[in-house]
Amino acid sequence: MQFAILGTRGIPARYGGFETFAEELAIRLVRRGHSMTVYCRERYAEPGFRGVRLQYLPTLRHKYLETIAHTGISTLHLAMTRLAGPKLDAVLYCNAANAVFTWVPRVMGMPVVLNVDGLERKRKKWNALAKAWYRVSEWLATWMPNVVVTDAQHIADYYRDRYHRPSEMIPYGAETQPVETRAVLDQLGLEPRQYFLYVSRMEPENNALLVREAFEQIGTPMNLALIGDAPYAAEYIRRVRDTQDARVVMPGAIYGEGYRELGSHCFAYVHATEVGGTHPALIEAMGRGALTLYLDTPENAEVAGGAGLPFTRENLATVMRTVLAMPEAERQAWRARAMERVKSRYSWEAVTDAYETLLCGMAGKK
Repeated sequence: MQFAILGTRGIPARYGGFETFAEELAIRLVRRGHSMTVYCRERYAEPGFRGVRLQYLPTLRHKYLETIAHTGISTLHLAMTRLAGPKLDAVLYCNAANAVFTWVPRVMGMPVVLNVDGLERKRKKWNALAKAWYRVSEWLATWMPNVVVTDAQHIADYYRDRYHRPSEMIPYGAETQPVETRAVLDQLGLEPRQYFLYVSRMEPENNALLVREAFEQIGTPMNLALIGDAPYAAEYIRRVRDTQDARVVMPGAIYGEGYRELGSHCFAYVHATEVGGTHPALIEAMGRGALTLYLDTPENAEVAGGAGLPFTRENLATVMRTVLAMPEAERQAWRARAMERVKSRYSWEAVTDAYETLLCGMAGKK
């Protein structure tokens, strides 16, 4: 069948969770014999990637308009393509902010799925108008697309309780098993099992500053690797980088094999996001067998499922000291539990199975 994904920056993944999701899902659906198109903002050198057709379109480079501008343009392109030829079997939109566009392919006979992610209006980077748009988009998401997908039970419960709208709960996925290579560690001056790892977009609600300040309170020769960047958060990133502690390593964003190496060889992974549903970085670190510390929110606790150690904003330094003092056999037991949790619940093949069943089922009803 023929499917398209709209609403992300595009693939190969070079930004965040939605891009990783689009890449992993699209390439697996292609392997299963389907035709996939991913609409992209970021230009790639080739018109395709691992069998996926890439449709590059421009956007407005603006903090508040970039996502909806690109998705609007992509939707227009999708509609014009439909008028000129056969329609797609189903369309997958990402991000609740794009709900307003989902009626267009639907009225043209193309079933539409919308993955709403988490409660984006809670992010500190948004002004009052943007938060209001996300709140309106939550409501639009309950009736404009054919199906709403949530990636965490906590978010599914929210849509059910607030809007009385059921959703398909399909989590994000992750690979399992660590990788053996360590080239990026050599580049950054890190030693295996001798660094705490943090990976996220450098935005306030992801709490990189909290992690850095907690780490600076503990006496250890280990490093802290803060990995990530963000396009519209220069002031916050400046604050995170404002440290005299030589143990802190901040190389910016790292993707691909280097990212996988960092998660495979860290002493412990610290997950500090407080907004969103299932965070890919959390399940990816657990899938690599990382000893995982997570900020105790309902969404993060749902993912960890007892296979990680929770912390609060007030006691992160204490939890870091606890794992430093822990016997190695106990740390290894936590790592094994984390990997097993991902194997049993968050494999990419299981996620692809769920989306394939949903998309093909909708296509059969059109």
